[in-house]
Amino acid sequence: MAVGIGLVFGVLRLVNFAYGQLVMAGAYTLAFTASWPVAGSIAACFAVVIGLSFLLERAVFRPLRTQSPAVMLVTTFAIAFLLQSIALIVDIRDGTIGEPASSVAPLNQAITIGGIDVRKVTFVAVGVAVVALGLIAFLLGRTTIGLQMRAAAADFRTARLLGVRADRVIGFAVLLSGALAAIVAVILTVQNPLVAPDFALRDTIVVLVGVVVGGIDRLWTATLGGFAIGFASGVINGALPTDKSVFLPSAVFALVILVLLIRPAGLFARGHGALVERV
Repeated sequence: MAVGIGLVFGVLRLVNFAYGQLVMAGAYTLAFTASWPVAGSIAACFAVVIGLSFLLERAVFRPLRTQSPAVMLVTTFAIAFLLQSIALIVDIRDGTIGEPASSVAPLNQAITIGGIDVRKVTFVAVGVAVVALGLIAFLLGRTTIGLQMRAAAADFRTARLLGVRADRVIGFAVLLSGALAAIVAVILTVQNPLVAPDFALRDTIVVLVGVVVGGIDRLWTATLGGFAIGFASGVINGALPTDKSVFLPSAVFALVILVLLIRPAGLFARGHGALVERV
């Protein structure tokens, strides 16, 4: 999720607050295709999320590209609320909220390793994350479109003057981030099969915080920031008494504020003087 958000920011200089709703759309697709074979349900999830990303890029992001960052930011908020409202209207038809996504339930089964029960989805999530990061690293470092995306992220205006096709680079970045959102949707749905309109909302907020903490100007710093926030959350959660776990978000955000006070450009950014936009 951190990489998907970082990709869009790197090219468009836009923090996409609707990214979590793309994940939610994929989760609902898995729920509504629960009677399908697992492969078909996952394929439908990818088709819907990537298609929705393409629609947003063509109908919203491209026409507003020349507008101020504030306009683009507010637009992503509006898209997020619109998609969440649509999900609520569709979901509440039978009088209840929440759709079970049983098609991917087999991945949530536990296996025993050394006397410890570990869910299959844990291995799947780690494996998919490593493969996805490896493929993206190869794409950005070894392919023409990847090099164009890196050039656009460094200096979009100069890259256009040198012949980089803006529409092609931006469209590809948005579609790639959509594919990553579909992957996240599958993994989160396996972990939490009951899909609701606020699905992945908390995860999105945590990842956005992690991206800002890590340094949103580069993909690897954004990714490391996401991992750092996840690790910090686990450590703090383990240190808090069970009856005090409700204070976990407050403790995490307090830590984030402390980090940004010390390193305003991000924990892994190139230095205090780095020119980086912040939310």
